[in-house]
Amino acid sequence: MSTSPFVFPARTTTAEIELGTTLQPKFGPDGLLPCITTDHVTNEVLMFAFMNPEALALTLSSGKATYWSRSRNKLWIKGEESGNAQIVKELRVDCDQDVILLKVENVGGAACHNGYPSCFYRKLSGGASVADPATLKLELAARRVFDPATVYKKK
Repeated sequence: MSTSPFVFPARTTTAEIELGTTLQPKFGPDGLLPCITTDHVTNEVLMFAFMNPEALALTLSSGKATYWSRSRNKLWIKGEESGNAQIVKELRVDCDQDVILLKVENVGGAACHNGYPSCFYRKLSGGASVADPATLKLELAARRVFDPATVYKKK
């Protein structure tokens, strides 16, 4: 990633970063900032992704959740293909401003590209034991909202 033209306030003192009122996001050495996204009503965790400075700036200016896709190496406006957009209702930062929390309206009801309301649609089965790897099974914890094969067209 090249140097971004999107500049946020410089990080100052620990006290100002942790207790102050200015957004001073800390992007990692790779230029990315982790972002947890939850439903603004239920607080269910919908997904985890990364933002670069441009994605954060576009999220702030458009009100639509925008992320940086590491696998595609490009910006990704949530819902641009599926229609399952995320309208930002609130943006929070953690104590040292190195993680973003978005609270969103999950338009369309699905946050996951696999068609589920949340990317966290599987849970570890009861009785799982690290002593017996064969017991480390996942089971579905949600129902699909859409069939990805009908929504995403191969390019």
